[in-house]
Amino acid sequence: MHEINCPHCKKAFKIDETGYADIINQVRNDEFKQDLKKQLDVATKENDQKIAILKLEASNEKAKAIAEKASEIQKLKADLKAAEIAGELAVSQAVSKLEKECEALKTTLKQEQHDKDTSSELAKTNQKLAISEAVKKVEGERDKLKNKIEQLSLQKEIDENALKEKYETQIKDRNDTIERLKDLKTRLSTKMVGETLEQHCETEFNRIRATAFPKAYFEKDNNTRSGSKGDFIFRDSDTSGIEVVSIMFEMKNESDETATKKKNEDFLRELDKDRTEKGCEYAVLVSLLEPNSELYNSGIVDVSHRYPKMYVVRPQFFIPIITLLRNAAQNAMVFKSELALVKSQNIDVSNFEERLEAFKTGFNKNFQLASDKFRTAIDEIDKTIAHLLKTKDALLGSENNLRLANEKAENVTVKRLTKGNPTMAAKFAKLRKDAA
Repeated sequence: MHEINCPHCKKAFKIDETGYADIINQVRNDEFKQDLKKQLDVATKENDQKIAILKLEASNEKAKAIAEKASEIQKLKADLKAAEIAGELAVSQAVSKLEKECEALKTTLKQEQHDKDTSSELAKTNQKLAISEAVKKVEGERDKLKNKIEQLSLQKEIDENALKEKYETQIKDRNDTIERLKDLKTRLSTKMVGETLEQHCETEFNRIRATAFPKAYFEKDNNTRSGSKGDFIFRDSDTSGIEVVSIMFEMKNESDETATKKKNEDFLRELDKDRTEKGCEYAVLVSLLEPNSELYNSGIVDVSHRYPKMYVVRPQFFIPIITLLRNAAQNAMVFKSELALVKSQNIDVSNFEERLEAFKTGFNKNFQLASDKFRTAIDEIDKTIAHLLKTKDALLGSENNLRLANEKAENVTVKRLTKGNPTMAAKFAKLRKDAA
């Protein structure tokens, strides 16, 4: 029997070994379930968020790229069209202006020729040269403007081709990403290329064994004495060699071409039997069955309502489920150690109380004996005091008699002694006479 103090009401109560073991199991199971549930929820939410983000990003990026490409192409076409219209208008305006200037010069030249028929040949030659130079200047500006428009058109075409190649490259990258996601989904629903599911899980574990599970045992279950066996057994221990957690693993897979489709539930009973016979605490089914099931695709599935301490996971959750169960078991070991410490402290308190009770019993016995002796001594003292008081009263009575005697002695005179005694009076008289 062990006595334990309630932390709330502060009352002590006693429990036997069975009750103590029940408390240990309750603490471990409750804390473990709470911790495991929190970690499972976090892992599931993170996985869902990552998958949703990947799908959303791929879809959004592709739509955005296509929209941006179409928008840029339309903008370039509009800019090019506007530039062409502006160039044609500018050329038309320039040509019209030059033609008007030419007409004006020709008109001026004719007028001058009509008005100055008598002018010298040198003046006429100079006027022709001036007109010719003006025409050449206007034609040169027109040619420059045409060349500029051609260069602008060529640059627009180059920019449009570069932008088209850029977005075609981005779309190709997005398509490759989508294909990779499709391939990943296919890998989750069919046999993995070049390896079985068991080999895949074993390889994944061996990659991190040295860093994450240096003291762990993870080997194939080759014990068939009971008529059946699982695929792998995982066991991990603490630094003192005490087993922290043990897991029985079963891997199930089938191709999409399989005629008869199996369900995960078909293998749970046998897995629970293997877990019990091999002495494992947990059982985990790593499955690619039912690839379209939203339940099993959502993350780690707890099926402990069917069979105790059993979970169903996809291959990508193989390492996380080991980590979660191992960490939760380590936390439970901490609570178990604390409970053992409380138990030892309660035992110490019980021993202390026993010693205290023995001391109190001995002390009470000695106190009773001393109290009896003390009362006897007090009685004797009371008797002595009573005797002394009597002696005191006697002495006080003697003192009073002595005082009376003294007073009587002081009052004695010859006259009083001879009063009424003629003989004595005669003798005292004779004495006085002789003395005189």
